[in-house]
Amino acid sequence: MTASASSLPAAEANTYISALPLDIVGLLSSAHHPQAGALVVFSGEVRDNNLGMAVAYLEYEAKESLAAKMIHEILDKAREKWKLNIAVAQHRIGKVSVAESAVVVITASPHRREAYEANRYIIDRIKHEVPIWKCEYFKDGSKKWGGNCNCEDFTGDPNKHVYETGSY
Repeated sequence: MTASASSLPAAEANTYISALPLDIVGLLSSAHHPQAGALVVFSGEVRDNNLGMAVAYLEYEAKESLAAKMIHEILDKAREKWKLNIAVAQHRIGKVSVAESAVVVITASPHRREAYEANRYIIDRIKHEVPIWKCEYFKDGSKKWGGNCNCEDFTGDPNKHVYETGSY
């Protein structure tokens, strides 16, 4: 993993929503636990293309207080359901460049199955439920606003998510 190319200081580990670049290395270094035999890191990166178009960057907006509260509740639910030793999630807002991390989820548990399942649960709920919106800015000058989830572009149904189809 590499640090963000931005000159801004990295987001603090105890924030759920951040306008600052996410410090994946810092988050990872504080996510170790003596009872955990497995640690899973997910980083949602901004890619340079979507739906056949060249992406310049993304911009995220959020209802910050509600988003933070919801992420906290999602993490609590995951900790309880999978008996996690550690559950951390952060999401960026503002401009996020290609190859930067827009969201990070880290889970740690005694065994890998629980760490993987919990991590997947957390990111899926954040993308599909938390009030975060993204605008994709394309290199041709066009842009497209949408929810944090763009599954409808693939499923054709705003209520059907890619993870529910088994096609990803």
